[in-house]
Amino acid sequence: MESVGFFEGPEKLMEVWWQPVLEADRARADLRYISREKWSNLLTLVNCTIISEKRNEDMTAYLLSESSLFVSRTRVILKTCGQTALLYCIKPLLELAATECGLTEVQDFFYSRMNYLAPSLQPAPHQTFEQEVQWLDKLFSDGAGYALGRLNGQDTWYLYTLDNILPGVSEPDQTLEILMLDLDREVMNKFYKSKYSDADEVTKETGISEFLPGAVIDAALFEPCGYSANGLLDMLALGNNNVITPEWFPTMEHLRESYFNIHITPQPECSYVSFETNIKMSSYKELISRVLEAFKPGRFLMTLFANEGAPCGFSYKTFQEGSIAGYKRNDLQLSQMKMYNLTYGHYEKI
Repeated sequence: MESVGFFEGPEKLMEVWWQPVLEADRARADLRYISREKWSNLLTLVNCTIISEKRNEDMTAYLLSESSLFVSRTRVILKTCGQTALLYCIKPLLELAATECGLTEVQDFFYSRMNYLAPSLQPAPHQTFEQEVQWLDKLFSDGAGYALGRLNGQDTWYLYTLDNILPGVSEPDQTLEILMLDLDREVMNKFYKSKYSDADEVTKETGISEFLPGAVIDAALFEPCGYSANGLLDMLALGNNNVITPEWFPTMEHLRESYFNIHITPQPECSYVSFETNIKMSSYKELISRVLEAFKPGRFLMTLFANEGAPCGFSYKTFQEGSIAGYKRNDLQLSQMKMYNLTYGHYEKI
């Protein structure tokens, strides 16, 4: 496939949890009632737009021109790629949640990304992590910035979160990210419109539809290339597809507010694929294998957040579930946050 120019695939990822309010105010305190128009207005600050949306009883998933937005009762997850300015929207987002929903106390906050491929092309304050930390410190008096991975290597991963004395998220929660680079050319060629013109066809032909069979997937294939997909977990559909097993999901309740997203930049000079999910599996081993087999990255980094009640257990356990076929592990790091443990691993094709 012909080159179509550089695009910054690695995303900026933000997750905000608000403290639930008193039972008497719960009807109003629901971020899902904020209109699409208001979310669109907020996203203009970031420099992206809403393409489409899917809903279930737990979440609204917006597919964006640059990645994804997920909204549940008291949580927002925003992921943007390219030359977006995600940090511009944080203060207006906090104001929107307070005005529209009466949500005023942030229970937990996470901002993360891997290193950019071309940081000089990013708008300030996104050119360095130091700039981003300075911006966030003006919004939060109790933030902490971290770097995982080799500072003199290719794939450093950065995190900003809160280090306060307020109770954090106590409900079971875990989030897996697999950030892949140096992708297989034959696989990446499938994400050009000259190969397939229909996003649903690409989803099926590349095996993405089989990552979590039965998930409700909203996908887009961009011109001339690129692909994004949001997935919402439908409990009935998963049950009908025999995906719900004790090995994957200890209880049906663990499927609530579950999502995944995939974003693909296929250009040879900047190939990149991200896969993220908060689905509460006991073991991610089979899912990780499906993702890597579909995209065949030359190298990837993987992170897993897990709090005390997470069905996956201590995050480090996922990285001990045997070697990943065809890859060697270069680095493994463990961090303990206020309510979460976090493990980072870096892998390279043998």
